[in-house]
Amino acid sequence: MNILVTGAKGFVGKNLVAALKNIKDGKDRTHPKLTVEDIFEFDIDTPKEVLDEACQKADFVFNLAGVNRPKETSEFMEGNFGFASELLETLKKHNNACPVMLSSSTQASLVGRFAGSVYGESKKAGEELFFEYSKETGAKVLVYRFPNVFGKWCRPNYNSAVATFCNNIANDLPITVNDPSVQLELVYIDDIVDEMLLALEGNEHHCEFDGADFVLSSNGRYCAVPVTHKVLLGEIVDLLNKFHDQPTTLTMPEIPYGSFQKKLYSTYLSYLPKEKVAFPLKMNVDPRGSFTELLRTEKCGQFSVNISKPGITKGQHWHNTKWEFFIVVSGKGLIQQRKIGTDEVLNFEVSGERIEAVHMLPGYTHNIINLSETDDLVTVMWANECFDPNKPDTFFEVVE
Repeated sequence: MNILVTGAKGFVGKNLVAALKNIKDGKDRTHPKLTVEDIFEFDIDTPKEVLDEACQKADFVFNLAGVNRPKETSEFMEGNFGFASELLETLKKHNNACPVMLSSSTQASLVGRFAGSVYGESKKAGEELFFEYSKETGAKVLVYRFPNVFGKWCRPNYNSAVATFCNNIANDLPITVNDPSVQLELVYIDDIVDEMLLALEGNEHHCEFDGADFVLSSNGRYCAVPVTHKVLLGEIVDLLNKFHDQPTTLTMPEIPYGSFQKKLYSTYLSYLPKEKVAFPLKMNVDPRGSFTELLRTEKCGQFSVNISKPGITKGQHWHNTKWEFFIVVSGKGLIQQRKIGTDEVLNFEVSGERIEAVHMLPGYTHNIINLSETDDLVTVMWANECFDPNKPDTFFEVVE
């Protein structure tokens, strides 16, 4: 399949082209029926001969080109409607009725706060042009009205508040929030790319619009990315500040699979300057070795790494409710556990050569002994709850 991507150097274009190249090169096998041969990348500085050749050979066209921050409002119609006309005329010149996707905007609804939007009017004109083209040529057209898009590679201080906030907070620059109660509808770049690949396979999602909101419908005139997020501006800023503070607090906010929080954190990380990509951890060092907290979570406990010097025994305590996993990743050791009030000792020989997890059982006093005379014992530890100095649930008692 030969694919033309206009606006290939833009935010959505760069992400889509990267995904198409992964499929072409065999790096992404999540769409086994999809074959990508030539990818024609067209942008404002690309020679027009490339557009002509691409319109002759393309089996699918993604029209992502557009203008959203012009110097003059007249450039909206020229950039959004004018180029769309040129693209469709070139396809017609070559009698190429391949499917064509149009990147439009929810502002094209021209309702509510979008009423009278010059940008929205230019996008609406482009939509109607595509629908007329479909009637004239029989070509399949897929018109997507995207809300605010966010994700990696989005240009800050341009047309995305999320990109600007991520960039500024990551780089310790000031931000301005006039009204934290403003609600944004957002769509994540990877969700857009996933939908574009489905469109290539003929499995796009169709919809109709109720004002500015889409309603999925198998026979809908428009198309939509089925997953969007409606989030308050203040909530976004609060999350970003938690992400910013994480190297200090070591606390990771709850980030469920597929959640807005997960997508926002990935976006935030993409704006980190080099000096923040690595950050120091506080090592609690004594003659026995060291203990270092790695990560705290809001609901799923904490992770730590323990280093024991040769011949050293650590632990010798028990918990009522807290439980832990000990995972030796380097060295050789012995983990011992004894149920409180009994004499029976459970022994577990552990080694970095055969990594396994050992439960530290509630109500059992336990220790970990470095059996080596020369090498450190390195143990990764997970506790189901973060340590609370006001209620440590930790009681000293030797195993034997």
